[in-house]
Amino acid sequence: MKLASNYLGQSGPFCKQISGYQVRDNQLALCDAIADAIEEGKVLAAEAGTGIGKTFAYLVPSLLSGKKIIISTGTRHLQDQLFHTDLPRVTKALSVQSTSALLKGRSNYLCLHRLELAPHLGFINRETRSVLTDVSDWSKQTTSGDISELSSVAEDSYVWPMVTSTADNCLGGECDYWDKCFIVNARKQAQAADVVVINHHLLLADMTLKNEGFAELLPHADAFIIDEAHQLYDVAARFFGNTVSSRQLISLVRDTIAEQVNDASDMFELRDYAEALEKAGRDFRITLGEAGLRETWLKVQNKPAIKKSLSCLISTLDDLIAALHIAAERARGLEQCYERAQNMKLRLNSFLNTDDVPFESEPSSTQSSAQSILWFETYTKSFMLHATPIDVASIFQKHTDNFASSWIFTSATLQVNQKFDHFAKNIGLENYNSGVWDSPFNYQKQSLLYLPENLPQPSEPTYTKELMQAAIPVLHASEGRAFVLFTSYYAMNKARDYLKTMLPYELLVQGDLPKHQLLETFRETDNAVLLGTSSFWQGVDVRGESLSCVIIDKLPFASPADPVMQARIDAIKRNGGQPFMSFQVPQAVITLKQGVGRLIRDVNDSGVVMIGDPRLKQKSYGRIFLNSLPSMPITSDVNDVENFFKHRLVATDTDEQTVGKRTRQKKTTHKKGSDNKLKEAV
Repeated sequence: MKLASNYLGQSGPFCKQISGYQVRDNQLALCDAIADAIEEGKVLAAEAGTGIGKTFAYLVPSLLSGKKIIISTGTRHLQDQLFHTDLPRVTKALSVQSTSALLKGRSNYLCLHRLELAPHLGFINRETRSVLTDVSDWSKQTTSGDISELSSVAEDSYVWPMVTSTADNCLGGECDYWDKCFIVNARKQAQAADVVVINHHLLLADMTLKNEGFAELLPHADAFIIDEAHQLYDVAARFFGNTVSSRQLISLVRDTIAEQVNDASDMFELRDYAEALEKAGRDFRITLGEAGLRETWLKVQNKPAIKKSLSCLISTLDDLIAALHIAAERARGLEQCYERAQNMKLRLNSFLNTDDVPFESEPSSTQSSAQSILWFETYTKSFMLHATPIDVASIFQKHTDNFASSWIFTSATLQVNQKFDHFAKNIGLENYNSGVWDSPFNYQKQSLLYLPENLPQPSEPTYTKELMQAAIPVLHASEGRAFVLFTSYYAMNKARDYLKTMLPYELLVQGDLPKHQLLETFRETDNAVLLGTSSFWQGVDVRGESLSCVIIDKLPFASPADPVMQARIDAIKRNGGQPFMSFQVPQAVITLKQGVGRLIRDVNDSGVVMIGDPRLKQKSYGRIFLNSLPSMPITSDVNDVENFFKHRLVATDTDEQTVGKRTRQKKTTHKKGSDNKLKEAV
């Protein structure tokens, strides 16, 4: 029987059909391991180094298997790239008659009922009406209803929530547009396809039947391939819980008013009760305190003002529920508003009566148990109340056990200290195979890790300024072309104030522009320096000399003051564990690996990583971080950084001769650790 990897080898179709295609030994080995897991119904955790080509390594056996395969990615952007670019190339190269489908969440598809309702939502200005006209015109042309097609409307436009549905406000089979529904048609195509590309959120939605009426996809799958699997734990922790927010409340209010205009024009009291609910929501937000809070509910639940305001909010919601109960028989839209209001009351009641936390998988769990934590967030004009599970692993395991399928989990960052224990424990994997397929990049030649000395502890108030002082010669040596990654907005803004007076390069700062515009500007601007926080630590791909340096301010430990993190720490302690070494360090290691991974994205890339945190060398756990990073030469001498970039400039003239030689060299294994001696970087 022909191995799957043969198709990716020297005599395979990819070498013949794809210009510049390079055979990678580790990609071939990974491909065969995935093919075996699919064929034998195994569970596989596969760490695939950056640049190995893991996408082709799992697409080839997926398409050749003849089985129903579901591929889940971390983001919609990766979904689109996989479906529109990678899948067609692999399908063509293999010459297989395999069908594929792209399936996203509801909020990515135009809802024709919501589009019809939008003009009656009560807050339409001239600009909004103009955008709605554009959407209406597009609705007559599109066959998929995927809102990403309409590029003239920004992805974060406030119009999209008006014309897309949620699980709460979808009318289901009673909708007048059911036969034309874009999400229904997309779901049907997915059910019929051999390979379906979804994202982690949709995977969990279908797994837990939260998309009621659409829970028919996963049971028919023979194999699940989870790409960017390191993100799965955090996504599951958010998804398996429950949230009630001011946005949901306002959406209910406006939908009620619009439905009243359409189907109960004589019931003016519906509008009065809805508007009273919106006011009660604003009042409740005020009693929660200043913007920017992220606290456990336990801290505020007994405050008289908050209890009174929450009781008033629930009472006002009761008034609306009573009116909607009468109106519900008029139309499905009003009936659905009634059901949403009842569900919202149930969730709000759990914050008033904390002995009854609503939790889909553990309905009887309480805040004092190890199952869930009640907490809240405040923004300038809005709030979110959360019930978040503490034990994600048992919930995820319970759901995956329902599917007797192959499960392949892959990412460039699954291991901590060269072990899969942390990843497996987080999502409840017990009986699984694992393997590591290293990157083809020669980190010993392409990179340098700089750990400056004599910096204060990160807790010292002078730390950020002194770190930036140490970074100045590095940024001059790299001639800008750098990401400076921070663990907090406070540190980022403090660094900006210092760097803007010290650097001759353009400074781009997260928040000044939308993320995609900021990245595009960075790529197009010579010698730019980009300052960013968590969203730039992963999922960002800048190849070539535009990004030649990554500076990281601190080891990315999650704040122990975060209510969810504190609850997990407490739960581990109650079970006799050591939360710092068993959870906090491993979580930080994965994030650091992602941040460092921004630098080398291609076989021709090279550059310097600078990590300022002195704990890497001073604390015993620092070795765990260093052992988990790529095998880069390490130095504490800034002269080595300057020499690295000088040598790189000299080497540029002979790149065309050296690149081919470099890619043919077999990567050797080097000892990793804080005692590594500096080796020649270039």
